[in-house]
Amino acid sequence: METAEIRAKSREEVLEELEGCKRELLNLRIQWQAGELKNSAQYAKTRRDIARVKTVLREMELGINKKLYSGETAQQ
Repeated sequence: METAEIRAKSREEVLEELEGCKRELLNLRIQWQAGELKNSAQYAKTRRDIARVKTVLREMELGINKKLYSGETAQQ
């Protein structure tokens, strides 16, 4: 999942995305323990997705990158 996709969502949608990623990570852990995990790279990808979502949530809390959330373009 791209960071821009996450930033385009509302706070509630981002929280739902975080819960979905956490559920997926739990399922992957269970599959790993059962020996059924076919793509071990998926585990790392899911962990990175969780980190991205948490980063965007923290940015929202702190008010960082408001231009990204309001749809404005950055002036340089």
